[in-house]
Amino acid sequence: MNLQDASGVLRKVLFKISRVIISIFPGRRIPVFGSGPEMIGLIVVINLDRQPGRWRRLSRELKRFRTYDGFPLASIIQRFSAVDARDGRASAATADVDSVYCIGDQLYVQPDARLEAHFSNDEPIKMTRQEIAVARSHVEVWKAIAAGDKEYVLVLEDDVWFRLGAVAAITRGWQAAIRECSEDHGPHLLYLSYEDAGGTAERMNCCGDLFRPVRGLWFLSGYVLSRYGAAALLRAMPVVGPVDLWMNYRFNELGALALSKPAILQRHDGASDNAYSVLPYLARAGIVDAGTGLMAPDQIDSCSVMAWTAGGPREGLAMALAMLGLRVCVFDADEEEIQPQELLNLFTVFDVLLDVPLTPETFNTVLARTEIKFIVEAGTEQRFKFELKSLPSLRSVFLSDLESDFQMWDPLCTLLNLPRPAQGYPIGAPRGSRLFRWNRLCDLSHQDQFESPETYFLLDVSPWVLPPQYGWRPAHLSGNEMHPVGNCLLYTDMATETPSFIGLVETFPGNMASFSKENLVCDEDGTHLTISAIPTGNRPYRAGAFASKQSFEYGRFEAEIKAARGSGLVTGFFLHRDSPRQEIDIEIAGDAPESMLVNVYFNPGDEGATFGYGYRGSPYRVELGFDASLDFHRYTIDWRPDRIVWSVDGRVVHERASWDPTPVPHLAMRLHANLWAPRSEELAGRIDIQALPATTTFKNITLWE
Repeated sequence: MNLQDASGVLRKVLFKISRVIISIFPGRRIPVFGSGPEMIGLIVVINLDRQPGRWRRLSRELKRFRTYDGFPLASIIQRFSAVDARDGRASAATADVDSVYCIGDQLYVQPDARLEAHFSNDEPIKMTRQEIAVARSHVEVWKAIAAGDKEYVLVLEDDVWFRLGAVAAITRGWQAAIRECSEDHGPHLLYLSYEDAGGTAERMNCCGDLFRPVRGLWFLSGYVLSRYGAAALLRAMPVVGPVDLWMNYRFNELGALALSKPAILQRHDGASDNAYSVLPYLARAGIVDAGTGLMAPDQIDSCSVMAWTAGGPREGLAMALAMLGLRVCVFDADEEEIQPQELLNLFTVFDVLLDVPLTPETFNTVLARTEIKFIVEAGTEQRFKFELKSLPSLRSVFLSDLESDFQMWDPLCTLLNLPRPAQGYPIGAPRGSRLFRWNRLCDLSHQDQFESPETYFLLDVSPWVLPPQYGWRPAHLSGNEMHPVGNCLLYTDMATETPSFIGLVETFPGNMASFSKENLVCDEDGTHLTISAIPTGNRPYRAGAFASKQSFEYGRFEAEIKAARGSGLVTGFFLHRDSPRQEIDIEIAGDAPESMLVNVYFNPGDEGATFGYGYRGSPYRVELGFDASLDFHRYTIDWRPDRIVWSVDGRVVHERASWDPTPVPHLAMRLHANLWAPRSEELAGRIDIQALPATTTFKNITLWE
């Protein structure tokens, strides 16, 4: 899997120019390709139907070279139509692909003490649709090779190029592989392209041109496979997990070989549209940044976009740009006009300014800034005074309201040079939710009125959290009074089990406890959740949890809680959803019950969008002034479209508005309560087994509109 940092914009441009220039000059003969019995007789290129440009580009690259017989290398190319992740049925797991693998598989390929410390080897990971599609594409190619008449086939993904010296490296490597495998009627698998897994690959050297990998190679962008090797892979199916990971388990049986140095590399001028299932786990373990979204940081920093919409009931364009990994700030057309310097200041915080009311001077300033790009929806002329048709055509795109959902992505992604998401174009949040509104107007003066940075935690660097240089601090509280509420939707004293709450919920990554109904007990004092040192499944502890059966769109959520005491324990009361992941938290750590942690996680998209970045969120520790483990106190989350307010015993203790420092979650969530044991000691310390069993109690849960 490609976890490399993206190259800079200039590097990409220079690379593209260099490949075009090189393609003009004829390449050399590569004698290992041809019709001979020990030659590579076919090249299969895996290419998506919606990526014809990549196919043309790679064909041009291969036309430079000739076979042993003197024919253009392109004469032995066969295009294979890749499985598309956007086709939900085509990218679903089948008998050929098992979509669930585990942390131990990742650690087998690339050992990492941090990942091992945070998760057990048996922690399950579910592949993304993109990973399933890639795996199924390679499997279908193997089937064709096994049934074909070519003894050796080079399989290429469509985003590769041949580095300088590739001809000599491939020739020497193939000849050495034939010698090395003469007794095995091989070679059966030879990597011409790969990445050493963080420098941890285990290898046995054969000669100066080859080595035998034991484990530790990523990528399947260029490899030679024999008919025997293809049949062996098919016999070993299903593919479990990402296909390049699974291949590491096949090295021994296939006698795999690899060039001492890759001869085929992935291009620098195209962003990958893959999505990696292991990223959230790497983020939680602190190995990668928690959420670089769909683009790398240098791409985010290079984007400055102004957009104008027709002002419909839903904010589809704003949501679409957020799904591309951009920070989006939306204005109302009737707001005060923005002055030039104020607008430039906004671009230090946001990537996209949408529906900004501009003065003529500001509009002219924008036109003069060559780094700014423009997006205009159909029907905007009536809403804005300035002439949008005067926008520079090379830096602008005008969206038609006749285009289909998927067609809407193409002009945006082309303009911004970003990969198109697997999800459909969003309907967007209701305009009344004011999801991406900026409420502070870049007023940073509030920051000096708060405590030292030790009172809050490290923020995510995901695209949907304000950038670290903004130096977020909690906002001033609007007052000590609770906001008005609507009708009461639910009340229960929790003295008995209620159908409104499900008493068994799934555990989650990073939790050392499995949830069990045996650890949930109701009596006249409320519902007791207990954690005990009873191994369950692959986890050393067993604990209790419950969740609402219904999901809620906004409201006030309140419970009386007596928290658990003990190092390594966390009492949780929170709202949560997946696809996309959003969450609003109250957590009380058992080693510091005099305070509580509040947190918000935001990911964009409509219902079903598979965004799950942002694993540190934007936490803040609130001092309670009492020990939460000694008695019951009333904890409240008041979630509105434009803000979230946390209260304890009726006193407001913390507030968040939109972009403070994340957008406010906008999709329906379930209410959860649990007692759990984090693998990370940073949150609640090392677990004290002598303190187990430990219990937290919930009672008098009330939900209002």
